[in-house]
Order: sequence, then C-alpha cells, then structure tokens
Amino acid sequence: MSRFPLRRAGLSAGTLGLSLAGLVLSGAVLADETRIRFQLDWRFEGPSAPFLMAVERGYFADEGLDVQVDSGSGSAGAINRVASGAYEMGFGDLNALVEFLAENPDGPGIQGVYVVYDGTPAAVFARRDRGIESAADLVGKSLAAPAFDTGYRAWGIFAAANGLEADDVEWQNVDPTLRETLLVRGDVDAITGFYFTSLLNLEGRGMGEEALTILPFPDHGVPLYGNAIITSESFAEENPEAVEGFLRAFNRALAETLADPDGAIDYVLARDGLIDVAMETRRLKLAIESVIDTPDARANGVGAVDEARLANAIQLVADAYDLPAVPTPAQVFNADYLPPREARMILPEAP
Repeated sequence: MSRFPLRRAGLSAGTLGLSLAGLVLSGAVLADETRIRFQLDWRFEGPSAPFLMAVERGYFADEGLDVQVDSGSGSAGAINRVASGAYEMGFGDLNALVEFLAENPDGPGIQGVYVVYDGTPAAVFARRDRGIESAADLVGKSLAAPAFDTGYRAWGIFAAANGLEADDVEWQNVDPTLRETLLVRGDVDAITGFYFTSLLNLEGRGMGEEALTILPFPDHGVPLYGNAIITSESFAEENPEAVEGFLRAFNRALAETLADPDGAIDYVLARDGLIDVAMETRRLKLAIESVIDTPDARANGVGAVDEARLANAIQLVADAYDLPAVPTPAQVFNADYLPPREARMILPEAP
C-alpha cells in the first residue's frame, strides 16, 4: 500500500471564515502578512534549529510572513499534509517526494524549492567484530531496518554502486524502536539508518564508533539528495513573494546556525525544554558535517541542485522503488524562488 494516500482536503468557506475570524480576534496576523503553516519532518531536534531561529529572531516577520512551525512524524506525513492543503510548506525527503509524485500523477503538484541536506543521511552501521570493514564484507550478512527507512528502500542503489547484488544480504523488517538494540545485542550484523540519528542511538546504548564500521551512502556512490523545503505549486504560484521571502529568511538563519551551532540549539530548547542539549548540539553538528557542508554546496551554494545529478537520482529512485512513473526534474524541484547564488555561499571557511 502506498505511503502517500492522496487526500484532496480543502477548506470550506465556513471553515476558512472561522479560521480568519479566529486569527483576527487573536491578533496573530497583521493584515499585510502572509500566513505559512510549516510542517517539519520530525520532532524538534538539533537540525530544526534554523527554522525555529528564523521564527524567534523575526526573520520571517521581516519578510512579511507569519510562520507557524510544527513538529512532524516523517517525510511522508509532511508531504501528505502539504498536498492536502493543511500546510502551505514543509520539510521532507526529496526521494519521498519523487515517490509521491509518481504515485499521484493527477494529484496536487508539490515541489522542492530549497535543498537543505545535499546528500541523503542514510548510512550502514555494521559491527566490526563481524569482520565488516567495507561494503564488500556485507555479503552474506544480516541487516535490519524499518520498511520505510531510506537505507532499506534504496539498498539496491547502494548495492549496485558497490559491486553487490541486492539479495547478497538478508534483511529483517523491524520496528524503528528496535533497530539499534538488535545491532547492540548482536542479533543482526548491520542496520541502516540516518547517520545523525542511529549513531547517537547506538552510543546511547553503549556502542561507540570504535565498535562500528559506518558506511554513509553519499561516500559510497549513492548520489541521492536528502531533505528539502517543499511547497505546493498552487501556493507558490499564488504567493511567489511569500515563498521567496521564506527562503531568504531561512537562508539567513541557516548561515547563523552554521556559524554558531552551539548557540542555535537555544532555539530548539525554547520550543522543547526537555531536549538533551548536548545530544541535540552534536546531532546538529553531525548533520552539518555529513549532509549540509558538502563539496557541491561549497561550490554552488546551499539550497540548489545539479540538474544532471537530480535527473540521475530520480531515475535511481524510480528503479529502486519500482515506481509506476518517473517524475521530471522540473516536477521535483523548482529553483525559481531561491536566493541568488552569492547569498547562498554561506558555509564557513574550512578549518
């Protein structure tokens, strides 16, 4: 069953009227502001810092926007909520967006407009004591991941890029809460997961990097993009200045997050006072080091895509996911709303 059941949800005149009336009564939105409901892909964690900073420092307000940032429950959920009209914009995996567009050819157009994760965070985490030092050593080994995990679903791409057959390993489809525990207990030889999530989970269970062989997908021939800011085509076409303003404000906050990740975590803590500050600071820094600060982003500026790479990535996803159609790069990503390249050259000088 598709992870993307298309729900053509719209606001009735009555519902819209009540919503506007409530906003006017609360004084939350000025008459000349554009309201944007923004759906994150996950909880308020380290990587959500620039979104929350842009709200609290007034960068969105400076652009004439009233932005509400909500936590999420996965990329598929974020994409569905933007498609339904419940949210105007969101943050989700570009590969999941490819899947949505392929499975809903007559549905609402959804596009990426700013790539935040220039590479997929997917990685293999393997036990060194099982003799796994490279991708070739995974042959005959057991791996575990949830069925929706990007590493699991894109395994065929990783395998082909590293001279393996897709069925060279034995997969276990497991609950996400059990994935790291199974590896720590030795019930499986390896798992796949997001680099900056599974690594911290494993360390929290007593398994550090010295006991692991970590194989990030981008370092092993997988050219997929990761998470991007997304929006519906209809909202962007009706409100181009709002989308442009949102991206300018986010780009401004991202630059400040890159310059001072430790300080940026304060904005996550302000939204969720129960976070582990040290852990979320490390998660943010791992995300920056692994999928934000990349050679392509340094050469071309954050936020953009390389068209040839994107076309290749779309085809790889279509083949690996056995999709019924292959969306075009123009359907998946629209660069028209991006800040100019010079404004996106924000990565600090390498030490």
